[in-house]
Parts: sequence; C-alpha cells; structure tokens
Amino acid sequence: MLHDSNVIRRSRLWRPKRVLVTPTALATGHGRAMVARAEALGLAVERLGSDRLGLALPEDPRRAYAAAKSTLAITVAPPSKLKFQPIAPSADWRIDLAEGCPAHCSYCYLAGSLKGPPITRAYANLDAIMAAVPSHLGRGTVTSRDAARAGEGTTFEASCYTDPLGIEHLTGSLSALIRRFGALEGEAQLRFTTKFSEVEPLLGLAHNRRTRMRVSLNPPAFARFEGGTSPVGDRLQAMRRMAEAGYRIGLTIAPIIAAPGWREAYGQLIAAAGAALAGVPDCDPTVELITHRFSPGSKAVLESWYPGSDLDMSDRLRREKRTKFGAVKHVYDAATMAELRGFFTQALAETLPGARILYWT
Repeated sequence: MLHDSNVIRRSRLWRPKRVLVTPTALATGHGRAMVARAEALGLAVERLGSDRLGLALPEDPRRAYAAAKSTLAITVAPPSKLKFQPIAPSADWRIDLAEGCPAHCSYCYLAGSLKGPPITRAYANLDAIMAAVPSHLGRGTVTSRDAARAGEGTTFEASCYTDPLGIEHLTGSLSALIRRFGALEGEAQLRFTTKFSEVEPLLGLAHNRRTRMRVSLNPPAFARFEGGTSPVGDRLQAMRRMAEAGYRIGLTIAPIIAAPGWREAYGQLIAAAGAALAGVPDCDPTVELITHRFSPGSKAVLESWYPGSDLDMSDRLRREKRTKFGAVKHVYDAATMAELRGFFTQALAETLPGARILYWT
C-alpha cells in the first residue's frame, strides 16, 4: 500500500564521513554555499591547499571502496564538461552537476564508467555550466529532431553520472538549475531521474514546467539490489507530490531484471505507479524502459564492490552486443527481450494509457 501523500517516511539523508573542498571551488559563490550547507549539518570540511584531491585511501580494496563512497569532494567541472555530450536515447545533451552517487546499487551503471575511486564530486562552477546551455539549444539529435518528442524542446539530462536529488541537501545544485531553466529563454527542458524521495526543496520552485522529474524504479522484491536508496513507495509518493506541484513527471523502470517472479513483481510495480498518479491532471507522464546489462569491466568492478550480491550476471539468458564504439555488453537474449517488452507494453497500456513510452533498450 502507498503512503499518504502528506506523510512520507524519510530515508536517511547521506552524511559523508569526509568532505573536501578545493581552492578553486571555494572561490565560487556556489562552492561556498555548499560548504555552508555541509557545516550546517555538522560535517567538518577540509579546505585543501591545492586543487589536487589527495584521498590517501586504504590499500585494502573493500576499505578503499567504503572510504571513497563516504567522501564528498566539492570541486569544479573541468572545461570538457562545458562542452555537453549527446546522451541518446534519453536526451539531447548531458549536463553534469556532479559525478558519483551515495547509493549502493549492486548493478550500478557507473561501475566501470568513471575513472578512479567512487567518490562523489560536486561541481561548484554552476554559473559556467549554465552559461553553456544557450549555445546548445536547438542543436541536439534526440528531442530536437524527433517529431514525436519535439514538444519537449532541447533536452538536458542531469542524472547521467549522479543522482542529483540524493545529494541536493548538500549541494543545492538541482534547485538552482531548475530555477534557471524555468527562467531560460528558448525551448528547453531539464530532466533528472532519482531513487530518492526528498523533494521538499523542489516543490515551491518557479520551474515553469521546464523540468521533468522521473523516478527510477524496481519492484520492492528487488530492493536488496538498491542499498541506501528511498523505499519504492516513498519514491512514488514523491513523484505524485512533484506532479501536484506542476512538474512534468516520468517513470524510469531500470534496470529491468528477468529474475524468477518478475512478471508478478513488475505488474505490482506498474499498478502502484498507476495508483500514485490517479487523479493528477496534466503531468504528461513518460516511461523509459531499460533492461539490465553489463560489460566485462563493470561486472568485475561490481563483483569487487558487492561480493555478496545475488544479482545474476552469468551467461544465462544472455548474448553479447557490441556498441558502435566496439565495446561489449551482455544483454538479455532475443527471446527474453521479446517476452519482457511484450509484457511491459501491454501492462503500461492497460494501467497508464496516457503515458508515452520514450524508448526501450
């Protein structure tokens, strides 16, 4: 049963054990604001003497992982981040507020993608990041050129390498970006997806319906794969509250896991999502469907991070798929993919007939 819309059980907000700030980040107003947020929560902030992050992590891999995952570094986005990269099929462009995530998901998409220890880096040069947005308007290749999604304008994805809501209490970056997109001249939409439910700072913002909040979901039966995140019911109620505040919303069902009992589990999840949106008008719901996949490199990293996980990353029901860059990914075989896709297409049509499925992958 879903929680009452006004009573959401709070998940524990992330309190990093170590917070670092570089001199360049501290020279920005947003960097100083992040430091103030951390210190207001009683966290000690180490002011570094240079922009180099000297982490001094333990030699033991498990202890090094634990130390890195409990570290927040307030730094600045490098110049390469100001030249936004395409991020099909989600959006036209990737806009990074941070890299790294405080959650402990045993299928983590970031494993093998980001270099170095899995610390969370929050970017302080928000003005420079936002200043790069206008030059990218109308130049994307996903929503900018797709007639079916043209109404979204040029889209900017803020959750490729982080969960911005999971660190919002420490950064304030997502709120700032929502306000700036709300006041932006030109057709554009900010997008973010989250596994957290603490949306209170976002509800009263002047978003001008230019932000789409999506909740990343898996059935409660698979919650053991999503450590440190908000309960699924709380995420759904947070989605409803955002919709009631006028935001466009969406579901990101990911990663879809073909484990025993998946039909019942995902059927109940879709029913719960439908109940959460019942009676909420004009929220323009969308759905993104992403099946579980992994590369040999990410599998090795994840197995070192979560050696006790029972997430199936064997060859069962799998085939190899090569990306356009020649990288190998292990995806579900054709028969399993067809069965999954058929189920989700039908279940969503029956339960959320007004929702647009943006893509299946």
